[in-house]
Amino acid sequence: MWGGLFFVAVFLAFFILYVFFKTAVVVPQQNAYVVERLGRFSGVLDAGFHILVPFVDVIRYRHVLKEQAMDIPEQVCITKDNVQVAVDGILYLKVMDPERASYGISNYNFAITQLAQTTLRSEIGKIDLDRTFEERTYVNTQVVTEVDKASEAWGVKVLRYEIKNITPPQDILAAMEKQMRAEREKRAVVLQSEGERDAAINNAEGAKQQVIKASEATKQQRINEAEGQAAAILAVAKATAEGIGSVARSIQAEGGFEAVQLRVAEQYLTQFGQLAKAGNTLIIPSNLADVGSVIATAMNVIQSRPGARPAPPR
Repeated sequence: MWGGLFFVAVFLAFFILYVFFKTAVVVPQQNAYVVERLGRFSGVLDAGFHILVPFVDVIRYRHVLKEQAMDIPEQVCITKDNVQVAVDGILYLKVMDPERASYGISNYNFAITQLAQTTLRSEIGKIDLDRTFEERTYVNTQVVTEVDKASEAWGVKVLRYEIKNITPPQDILAAMEKQMRAEREKRAVVLQSEGERDAAINNAEGAKQQVIKASEATKQQRINEAEGQAAAILAVAKATAEGIGSVARSIQAEGGFEAVQLRVAEQYLTQFGQLAKAGNTLIIPSNLADVGSVIATAMNVIQSRPGARPAPPR
């Protein structure tokens, strides 16, 4: 009898523990559990400790409310210029309404993946191959916009989409590589020609400046020489004028006229002697012996000057 009671007590204890673990639920942070009561939606359990009604309430769906990253498989897309490219990406989403995420669609992950792929094919088909790399941001924005419109009814928010890889065929890659190589060679030739042109311009400019500087130097040299010659002429003229003035003052002084007569006589005799030595033929004036008449003639020239002192009698 006691053995039967012990067995019943053990059975009841295990049953109570089983019911407790089935009805007591702890929901982790950033999670939401959808509860059904007798097959119908009853409520959503947030983070914390909850007690369910035994054999009546059932946790049917468990959702993670954190942002999730979903890999979009690679697919072949055809561009506007009929080139096949392989494109894959990654989609970021978040469950906003656990009830609609549970009953709005059977598998929102699969639906969003398919919708993202179809939208991506549509957007890639609108642009050329050369623009696919430039328009990545535009394509990402369009995919997010289109997918988010459809996922709103499912209680899911699509946050962003990023294209991971765009892989053209091998022949297209080879053609693109040749094009880039030709573009680099063209750029190098252009840069070299521009460098040679700049060098020629600089050389011509240098030669021009050299000619200008040389002409300016020659001009300045000639100006300096002319100024030097003018200064020399001026100095000679000044010295000559001073000499003549000194001679004139000496003539006006006492005994100056007689000195002039003596100097004229000496010059006359000296020059006549030099004339006799210059050649074999000599023309002698008729009044050669009359030195006094020659001196008188020369002195008459001096006396013809206004203000000259009259000559004393010979």
